[in-house]
Amino acid sequence: MFYQCPECKKIWQQPVGKCPECFMPLERMPSGKAKVIGLSKVIIPSLAHPKVPYFAVLLEDEAGNRWAQKSFKEHKIGEEFSAPENGGGDPRTVAIWRIKYDIMEAVEKTVEFLGGTEINGQTKVLVLPALNSPKHSYFAENTSSEFLEETIKFLLAKGALTENIKVGSQSFNDIPIEASAQKSGLLDVCLNFKIMPFDLAKGNFEKKGDLEIAGEVFKADLIVNLPILKIGQAGSCENLFKFLKKENYLGQKYLYSQKEILDNLKIYLPRILTIAQADNVQRPDKFVKYLGLALAGFDTLAVDRIFNEITSSGPLPEMLSDTKIEEIPVVGRTVEEAKFNS
Repeated sequence: MFYQCPECKKIWQQPVGKCPECFMPLERMPSGKAKVIGLSKVIIPSLAHPKVPYFAVLLEDEAGNRWAQKSFKEHKIGEEFSAPENGGGDPRTVAIWRIKYDIMEAVEKTVEFLGGTEINGQTKVLVLPALNSPKHSYFAENTSSEFLEETIKFLLAKGALTENIKVGSQSFNDIPIEASAQKSGLLDVCLNFKIMPFDLAKGNFEKKGDLEIAGEVFKADLIVNLPILKIGQAGSCENLFKFLKKENYLGQKYLYSQKEILDNLKIYLPRILTIAQADNVQRPDKFVKYLGLALAGFDTLAVDRIFNEITSSGPLPEMLSDTKIEEIPVVGRTVEEAKFNS
């Protein structure tokens, strides 16, 4: 993604906001087709790039913009460069994209690689961010305010109307959800868009088998699961449990494993688009590391399994033990390119 001044036509690769000469707001300038104009082979590993050899590819698009990208494929100078974009229509497909400066680009690209999703002025959207504790975004405990903001902007750009978007979650601990929403900055984002955040615990729940599921789920045409991923966890799957009534979920935990609860829950849930935040990720020791990724998919198990493969996090969470990595198509960036030693 590049940014161009509409007045002087100068271009930046960083979102500096306004042109420093004309003071005009910059316009986003998506890159088109790109060709390889340079290639370097890297044979020395680093913490962020442990697997070698790989290639640093210098690319140039049709507008003459240039940037570097990592690849495990050896390209030839002059050939067209393209990211894997075909999941064959498999619902388990996971899209990976690297966040450099623009979160919006990562959201757009991952959803695009999945085949897109139909949104219009009549579409009712329920967004489920991760709200786990009243902490600032740099602790990587909750979905960041920036990630929620750019996701809402994406929905509006696709044709959704503000009045048809709801942002909801609930607290599974003794801390009121309002405290987490305020401290994390998610409340301010909602208010800026004139969207009233919704506490699912205060709404109605519908009985579905042994489960009590938030009624808001069945009012939405599109549900966007917006978790923040943590190393060694299945964050995308665990976030869906917030659709259950707290007492019902705690009771289910005494009778079933989390995988069994999830399988039962998915029977009643509509199709859910997961757009997972994985830029600043939290390790089990609570230390935050920069990974710089966004992942998306319609299968939460697949999204979490790919993330755990990228971070080489050791033993898999119990929910992911039966999810085979070789059966998950990956589009956008490859797992090898995104690999990270946690």
